[in-house]
Amino acid sequence: MKSNLNQVPFVSVENMMRLALDVGVEQCMVELTAHIEEDFRRWPLFDKTPRVASHSTDGVIELMPTSDGIDYGFKYVNGHPKNMKEGLQTVTAFGLLASVDTGYPVLLTEMTILTALRTAATSAMATKYLARENPRTLCLVGNGAQAEFQALALKAVNGISRVNLYDIDREASEKCVRNLKDSGLELTICSTAEEAIEGADVVTTCTADKNYATILTDNMIGSGLHINAIGGDCPGKTELHRDVLLRSEIFVEYPPQTRIEGEIQQLEEDYPVRELWQVITGDDKGRSSAGEVTLFDGVGFAIEDFSALRWLRAKTGERPAFCQTLDMIADPDDPRDLFGMVQREADRMAVGEAAGGAL
Repeated sequence: MKSNLNQVPFVSVENMMRLALDVGVEQCMVELTAHIEEDFRRWPLFDKTPRVASHSTDGVIELMPTSDGIDYGFKYVNGHPKNMKEGLQTVTAFGLLASVDTGYPVLLTEMTILTALRTAATSAMATKYLARENPRTLCLVGNGAQAEFQALALKAVNGISRVNLYDIDREASEKCVRNLKDSGLELTICSTAEEAIEGADVVTTCTADKNYATILTDNMIGSGLHINAIGGDCPGKTELHRDVLLRSEIFVEYPPQTRIEGEIQQLEEDYPVRELWQVITGDDKGRSSAGEVTLFDGVGFAIEDFSALRWLRAKTGERPAFCQTLDMIADPDDPRDLFGMVQREADRMAVGEAAGGAL
């Protein structure tokens, strides 16, 4: 066994930002989309379970684990909508990738930024398989922390060139325009969701309020629209009117989790939905006509985080300057003598203190 296994590669927030900028944010989206797509193609290989959630009045704290039998990954993530009013992030996260063979961690990383990247990449992947050909206009309802990532992912992967922005807080939309002014996208701030959705090929909803909201109603949905509903991600939190669901062909990640947390929590427990991975493998045809309304009820699933961790491990291997190491794992000379390792450290500390006193 290598003696340096106690040194675990770690990607800080600073290094994640620097890495994304070095690679290029849009290129990150393209690569992440490809990694997620690869793992969806081998979906049956993965351990799958709904995320382990601890709910409170103000939010939720969750663990999202999975394994492909070679690597094991998990993400810790929270969702606290009230945080924004206190100057805090609504969502924060970190994650870990480990070797199934030894159980030793091989990567520890921030995942607040990485989750934003992989969430947008997943929306782009769903759009690739479910939207009409050559979509050009995106309606983006909810212009908070996820918005710019969503716009850039659909530009890079799907060819979106125009974005209609709507948020109940106009300052959020103005923030998006400032951040995306050099992106090559044609940006329009709209006064209503109805105005924003007019002429759109794709609509992405990513609002933060933890309640049963009706961001989209049936009369707003034109034929052929594809919807990425990614803001509903816990019980009691939705964005679409029930009639929109009944009108759409619904695609999900992992039904047992989505029925708890997604838009389909509004429907009967046995309401038929389709799994996105089967569209990607070709076992399901996805969209059946240009006029069909398709809905990706995306709540985020552990396999997507696993894909992101796998991508990050490869990237830091190519760019080690964006990674540091942490002394995380005890590494005694004799694996049976953990206490002896502690005792020898005590001896070294005593020698050091004696030397310091002599000075």
